Amino acid sequence: MKKRYLIGLVVIALAGIALVYAFKIGRAPINDRPQPEGQAQSASGHQGHDALMPQEEAAQETAPEGSQEEAPTIEIPLDRQQIIGVRTVEVAVRQLQKVIRTVGRVEYDERRIATVNSKFEGWIEKLHIDYTGRYVKKGEPLAGIYSPELVATQQEFINALKWARRNGEAGSNEIKAMLSRDAYSLVEAARQRLKFWDISDEQIKRIEESGKPVRVLTLYSPVSGYVVQKMAFQGMRAMPGEKLFDIADLSSVWVLSDIYEYDLPVIRAGQTAKISLSYLPGREFTSTIEYVYPALSGEARTAKVRFTIANPGGQLKPQMFSNVEVKIPMGRRLAVPDVVVLDTGRRQIVYVDKGDGYFEPREVKIGVKADGFQEILAGLSVGEKVASSANFLIDSEAQLKGVTPLAGGHKH
Repeated sequence: MKKRYLIGLVVIALAGIALVYAFKIGRAPINDRPQPEGQAQSASGHQGHDALMPQEEAAQETAPEGSQEEAPTIEIPLDRQQIIGVRTVEVAVRQLQKVIRTVGRVEYDERRIATVNSKFEGWIEKLHIDYTGRYVKKGEPLAGIYSPELVATQQEFINALKWARRNGEAGSNEIKAMLSRDAYSLVEAARQRLKFWDISDEQIKRIEESGKPVRVLTLYSPVSGYVVQKMAFQGMRAMPGEKLFDIADLSSVWVLSDIYEYDLPVIRAGQTAKISLSYLPGREFTSTIEYVYPALSGEARTAKVRFTIANPGGQLKPQMFSNVEVKIPMGRRLAVPDVVVLDTGRRQIVYVDKGDGYFEPREVKIGVKADGFQEILAGLSVGEKVASSANFLIDSEAQLKGVTPLAGGHKH
């Protein structure tokens, strides 16, 4: 019994000594503890790595910034391309011809319109042309006017003629010559007054031969044509300069056509056009642009161009409508079909086929539109392939995946 008791005391004493020793070791400083050789080398290496970190970061910051940003692409597998109907076309330099189709209107040739009026006050006693639209020949009588002032001038002319004849027969040679000169000066002055009033030489000669003034003076047509405006009526009073008739010669007419302002930069005088009318099916008139008017219509935003067409048979009548087609060669230009370019309003985008089912959205700059093609000023190169059908579906897929063209545009 005593033996067991002793053994227990010894075990308890040994356990107490072990606890005291462990407590002393745990309170010792960490730096004073011995470290293995591998751990010491690792620590020194780690400190060296920390010292090199700022240099590496500086090197990364000074890396060249001119490296080109990779263009974004969207993947459309080949089998899916066949399902949605994707087709591509090659960018090429093409011979372009711009065709402008518009409408025109037949008008009077303003250079062939004559106005008839009187230069003296009077009353219309005889009206030979009594309705608008009648055809008259040059020299045909239009109206007869009675003018007291004109009758008085004719009487002065007749009296001057009589005096000149009497003075030519009486007196000595010297006095005769002086009086004859004065008399004929008065005759010529009266004759000139009649001419200033548009009295013809034939009418003056008739007055001179008859020796009597003409009470009613006849106005004659200065040109052959149609009476397009008539302001003269039987018995009306006509004042000096008042318009009585407008006569238009329709042997040639104008065609005035409207051109939209975005087509005006390529319109020039001298360009050839073909003009057709529904009134004359199957017949075309060829003419050139004679004049481009300098002002635009504020409502329609169009400018007028003028053509002149010969009209010997009078088939073309004013206010007829016509179809006008102007073909303008634009030369060789880099171009793609119109359907290739997607216009968002702010920019124009095409989808370039990069191969293996990848398409790159690319912003382009466009020029003129001609013959179903769109000129490319920047953004594409000859030989590249672009989507020409189903590009709206490709664009929708790109929008869903957030694929957009590079902000700076494509750089070659």
